[in-house]
Amino acid sequence: MSNWLTRVGKAHPPFRGRLIALPHAGGWPSAFTPWRALVPDDVDLLVAQLPGHGARISEDPLRRVEPMVEGLVEALLARDPLPLSVVGHSFGSVLGYALARALEERGRPPRLLVVSARQPPCFPDVAPFAHQRPEEELVEHLVRIGGLPSRPDRHKVMTGPVLDAVRADLEAMETYRRPAEETGVPILAVGAADDPVVVTERMPLWSLETASAFRWELFQGGHFFLYTPQVASRVIAHAVRALPLGGGPFGEQALAGTNLQVARP
Repeated sequence: MSNWLTRVGKAHPPFRGRLIALPHAGGWPSAFTPWRALVPDDVDLLVAQLPGHGARISEDPLRRVEPMVEGLVEALLARDPLPLSVVGHSFGSVLGYALARALEERGRPPRLLVVSARQPPCFPDVAPFAHQRPEEELVEHLVRIGGLPSRPDRHKVMTGPVLDAVRADLEAMETYRRPAEETGVPILAVGAADDPVVVTERMPLWSLETASAFRWELFQGGHFFLYTPQVASRVIAHAVRALPLGGGPFGEQALAGTNLQVARP
């Protein structure tokens, strides 16, 4: 079996659906380990494991979104064709958007794409780029956004292959360019009002990236808010609800009772 995707927790087949999780820049599959306790046993939880990350740390990391998507698509198409939802955080949102489009082109579109803590592709990154920062500045940036503890002795782990993976993911994210047409996959965009990286007002503009249903929701918790139990539970509920037997397709009825903002084309 391909090592592009790793299963979190013990398998409980038969599965009624699949949840694909894509971590932040430099993130390992372990970032989503706590999610297993929140995801129903009959939903398969798979987390992306890119070259240079996790068990693949000895491999050279990729620096463009396209080859990452190619590897993930091949890994998914090699598995049984279960309905699936995709959740991406920060860099994982860009990767998730590109993955959803690629699966859509192959006739296997996700039921729902959740994008977190990342502005939509209609706002491309411009210089100066984070991936080009000197090592000390890049580490300081990671500390500032909460991706690295402020204790100096912990910074030693952010060297060599680990920091290389962060830089490679940032380069892939910052060089990605928006396709000419939007996707037909429904999108749920989530952000944090106190995120030091993302301009909150840009999150609703993910509505421009889909011709289908769109919702957005705002939380608190900084750039890594998605990994907190409260937010994770809510996002997982939406992602699972889009799967069979989970309350129907993504839409107003499936999200009844929430305070999500609604945007229509």
